[in-house]
Amino acid sequence: MAGKLTVEGSCDLEAIRKLGREEDYKITPITEAPPETETLLQVDGISCLDCAGKFEKAVNELPGVASANLNTMTGRLTVSGSVDLAAIRRLGSEENYTIKSVTQGTKSKPQVKEIDWDKRRAILSGIALIGGYAAEKLGGPIFAFLPLYLIAILLGGWSNFKKASRALPRLNFNMSVLMSTAVIGAVAIGQYEEGAVVAFLYAISEMLEEWTMDKARRSIRQLMDIAPKMAIVRRSDGEASIPVEEILVGDVMIVSPGEKIAMDGIILKGESSINQAAITGESIPVEKGPGADVYAGSLNAQGSLEVRVTKLVQDTTIAKIIHMVEEAQGKRAPTQAFVDKFAAIYTPIVMALAVGIVFIPPLFMGVAWAPWIYRGLALLVVACPCALVVSTPVAIVSAISNAAKHGVLIKGGIHLEEAGSLSAIAFDKTGTLTKGEPAVTDVVPLAGQSDYELLQMASNLEARSEHPLAAAIVKFAVAHGHKIDPVTDFTAIAGRGAKGTISGEAVFIGNPRLFADLGITLSARVAQEVDRLQGEGKTVMVIGNESRYYGLIAMADEVRASSATAIEDLKRAGVRHTIMLTGDNGATAKAMAAQVGVHEYRAELLPQDKVTAMQELIGKYGKVAMIGDGINDAPALALSTVGIAMGGTGTDAAMETADIVLMSDDLVKLPFTIKLSRKSLAIIRQNISFSLVIKLLAVVAVLPGWLTLWLAILADMGASIVVTLNSLRLLRVKDRE
Repeated sequence: MAGKLTVEGSCDLEAIRKLGREEDYKITPITEAPPETETLLQVDGISCLDCAGKFEKAVNELPGVASANLNTMTGRLTVSGSVDLAAIRRLGSEENYTIKSVTQGTKSKPQVKEIDWDKRRAILSGIALIGGYAAEKLGGPIFAFLPLYLIAILLGGWSNFKKASRALPRLNFNMSVLMSTAVIGAVAIGQYEEGAVVAFLYAISEMLEEWTMDKARRSIRQLMDIAPKMAIVRRSDGEASIPVEEILVGDVMIVSPGEKIAMDGIILKGESSINQAAITGESIPVEKGPGADVYAGSLNAQGSLEVRVTKLVQDTTIAKIIHMVEEAQGKRAPTQAFVDKFAAIYTPIVMALAVGIVFIPPLFMGVAWAPWIYRGLALLVVACPCALVVSTPVAIVSAISNAAKHGVLIKGGIHLEEAGSLSAIAFDKTGTLTKGEPAVTDVVPLAGQSDYELLQMASNLEARSEHPLAAAIVKFAVAHGHKIDPVTDFTAIAGRGAKGTISGEAVFIGNPRLFADLGITLSARVAQEVDRLQGEGKTVMVIGNESRYYGLIAMADEVRASSATAIEDLKRAGVRHTIMLTGDNGATAKAMAAQVGVHEYRAELLPQDKVTAMQELIGKYGKVAMIGDGINDAPALALSTVGIAMGGTGTDAAMETADIVLMSDDLVKLPFTIKLSRKSLAIIRQNISFSLVIKLLAVVAVLPGWLTLWLAILADMGASIVVTLNSLRLLRVKDRE
């Protein structure tokens, strides 16, 4: 989809961009003006996603900024248009963010010093709170416990007060403003103990929230650390260990046993078993030798290798995976968009309700001010929808990161959610359910020869042919111990087979049509055998001449060992319908469908027919995924609810085309993807329901005075921590359980 918007007449570009930002669209003029430049900034210190959303909105409203998008998980802020870095830093200072310019590939560093100071202040605040509480309960005078309470408030609320002092002049009512108002209000009405408890609990909850959010971010950092940062390279001046950024295409890397491969490349010398689990999710190492592709981040388990580099560090497969995972984490899922809109309505309503509770009863009902001020302050604390806002993105990030570790690339929350609600999956046959390569299945002698003798004859005839079926026969013969002796007068017969001389006799090998063209009628016995084998979905080669038939060799596209298991696992995962789409004839399709266990099949389909079939399936079943190779099946993949490509390693087209990419040619990753997606939807629903119930209970508890300030803190920040920890469970979902 091109994504082009044509506007006739006068055009208010800024107004269009504002409308686009509501749907998370990025709009760039392509004729009226040159594309705006993009600036990448790193934002450190994000813990409250609602506050981060307000910061992103404020950056979008800066003069000269066309669009700004903040990935709250990685801290990457992408700004299009002119950038006033000082202004952005001022906005960031309202939330205690540290902002710096970065280049692609720069990794953020945690602000360890600031976090340590926050911990110390929180601990000292707790000590002062306990001291003040003890002094008050033991009957000490006010000057004994009041200073301790005030110290607890000052230490516990220090960073909070700083954020509030910067945000309030802009009428940015973030969590810090609401919390500071509650603490100061508690002190104003003489609730010193409550104010100290609120400041201390908020400091502790901020630390816990920072810890849980950092745990979610750690999953993407682990991806970034997969590939080594240095490699030994041989050049004309000798061997040296150099940073991967300095390695050029064509350089030769020396990879010792037990070392990780630093760059994508091709093996020049050496053989080894390569553990590609970091890239493809495959647990079993792959044996590789000269000419084989290797990928950055994979582990050389045994022999020493010389590898010619084929891609720069920013273009390696693992670099593309990391980039796509970061992009996917920044894309809002449909559920998240709903939550954001709900929160935008919820917050001002609850704040207005809090103001009403403070003023209406004392003014119009003649009751005392202090209790209602206290209730209003408590309601202010729960006005920030932190738990609700964090309920979806952390779950999405956890699921996408976990999938990437298992060799599944999910390109956004929308695709994760859609995969979790699929009712049917359509499979391309060749290259998906099968390996896409013919393999010999039957050797049928018809002239008193042994299997061995017939196979020797066939392989000698086909040794000089370049046809895939001929190659399959030769490969099978070599695997069974045959020494190939090619015929000297080999003649290829286009589209039919081949001819050669064996023991002074002309012998043909080819499909039944070859013999029909030669005017040779198949005997009843031969025709019966041919019909039987073709009925099993196999391609049959006849070996013979005008005087006799030596035998038949049948071949079929070899079914992947994982196909039947994957189909069965999908059924257990709740996918009610599986369909095979193939260009093969009906008999072959029927035999294959029975072998792998799909519910139904559509045969003799051209590429355009697959699109029609997909339209029919969507009309019949609703949400339908299509899994193919990402290139030949592109139209059907684009039309499907979720397009899934097989074998993304080394295949840029597959990684670009599909919504989900299985990095290895392993179908068992598909049931894992469906299971992970459904688990994600379940956890997102749990998080949203829990957040709404907690908020509702807090609001209901205000009027009778049951909601204390410290309970309001637990209801708000506690709920945020609970939904974050619940989301992190997605990091532990395994591909086989």
